[in-house]
Amino acid sequence: MTAVIDVDPAVRAGGVRALWAGNPQAVVQRGLIAARSSSWAVVLSGFFEPVFYLLSMGIGLGALIGEVQTSGGVEVPYAAFIAPALLATSAMNGAIYDSTWNVFFKLNYGKLYEGMLATSLGPLDVALGEILYALLRGLLYATGFMVVMQLMGLNLAWTAILALPAVVLIAFGFASLGMAVTSYMKTFQQMDWINFVLLPMFLFSATLYPITIYPEWIQGVIMAFPLWHGVELVRGLTTGILSPAMLWHVLYYVVMIAVGLVFTTKRLRALFLD
Repeated sequence: MTAVIDVDPAVRAGGVRALWAGNPQAVVQRGLIAARSSSWAVVLSGFFEPVFYLLSMGIGLGALIGEVQTSGGVEVPYAAFIAPALLATSAMNGAIYDSTWNVFFKLNYGKLYEGMLATSLGPLDVALGEILYALLRGLLYATGFMVVMQLMGLNLAWTAILALPAVVLIAFGFASLGMAVTSYMKTFQQMDWINFVLLPMFLFSATLYPITIYPEWIQGVIMAFPLWHGVELVRGLTTGILSPAMLWHVLYYVVMIAVGLVFTTKRLRALFLD
């Protein structure tokens, strides 16, 4: 028993093996097994929310508004304008829910990560596994919403199929950053700040109306929002209005994913291994 205790810290002491065992799928598998006992009504509610927005505003309000000009200067029906924005929002909401509230409970009350890190798993395995599990939920919501868009004729170009890998990227970005932020939360009251940030970001990220209606200095603030980059990326793909600027949106999320993974890994190591 003493020999095992002496050897384990040496393995964790440094290098890649201290952070990574190459087995994040074990964390994903554990999450899927636990999801069997979850309330599917709660899971499905996250899918229907953007659908209700689309039906009420895209069709109802869209009948009054008519066509709207995109950032690419092309006019499209209002429903086709907000549908990709709601698709990006759906991916964000699914990823954020699992990477914040679920992680918060596991971290502070379930004490699951302490047990995981007592095995051969490293903090990067746990971080990546939880983020991938959150990504699955975001992808589930987005795929269902994409089907709704197709049935309603709101995918205006063949490039709309590329919106699915785009929403995976969006979900990955929000899940990684969401878990990084959650690792610093200590109380449920602090978790309210997440909704405080998400709601205005949803309303002002050119989701329901063009960004050009704002003064230029406000536009600059909005362009710093991660959801705006996701909305512009998906909207360009579903409408077929492609531009080189879309690569910057992709790069934004790549950086977002890297930052989230680094901070989450360091935080888990500091909490449970150092």
